[in-house]
Amino acid sequence: MGVLAEMFSYPFLVRAFVGGVLVSLCASLLGVSLVLKRYSMIGDGLSHVSFGALSIALAMGWSPLPVSIPVVVLAAFFLLRITENGKMKSDAAIAMISASALAIGIIVTSMTTGMTTDVSSYMFGSILAMSREDVILSGALSVIVLGLFVICYNKIFAVTFDENFARATGVRVGLYNILIAILTAVTIVLGMRMMGAMLISSLIIFPALTSMRIFKSFRGVVLSSGILSIVCFAIGMMGSYCFSTPAGASIVVVNLAAFLLFFAWQACVKKM
Repeated sequence: MGVLAEMFSYPFLVRAFVGGVLVSLCASLLGVSLVLKRYSMIGDGLSHVSFGALSIALAMGWSPLPVSIPVVVLAAFFLLRITENGKMKSDAAIAMISASALAIGIIVTSMTTGMTTDVSSYMFGSILAMSREDVILSGALSVIVLGLFVICYNKIFAVTFDENFARATGVRVGLYNILIAILTAVTIVLGMRMMGAMLISSLIIFPALTSMRIFKSFRGVVLSSGILSIVCFAIGMMGSYCFSTPAGASIVVVNLAAFLLFFAWQACVKKM
């Protein structure tokens, strides 16, 4: 508690903590559906698309977030359409789009601003990068993401486990797949300030995989993922503050430790 009180005496850490908790919660809830639908790496692919869009925005002198959000949403929609039509496997489509976007971002950066502090913060994350306006925007969009997830929970559950059955019962599967993709895209863009393009996908993958070691029901995994993501984020932030390590990397390491702990717990339970 003393460490938290000391951290909260710095305004930039308060902004980072508030924004990070909201983004972590959104990513963890969406991550359950993405992992079960075998779209785990979509976060990594969309983060690279976001980096490309951010690089172009910075080169043109535009505000990064308003530019990158619609670009990443379009990329998510395009990626979903490719895989649904069966023209390309999901992993191949993600790899193609992510590599292309990353290459475009690097070329634009090298020809304009170079690898500045702003570009590095989007690539690897930085708690200093989150301004008051970023936190307000992140908070508003995170509330929208969480609200839509809660409202559409039953439909997302149906689409996640059996699309054919959901379609037979009248659920508009395509619409809800697009909704999941859009919410994921928005969450990815918001989380890049804190985690960076290289690490943001961990917020989607780790909480879901960790919770699945212990819980078997969809609701149990969703609730566990949400709680676990917030706890790991808070511990990672405190570790970053105490040991002067990068915030994004510290949060990933804490998530890894939680996964190993839950995995060991699962192994012990099976032996009993």
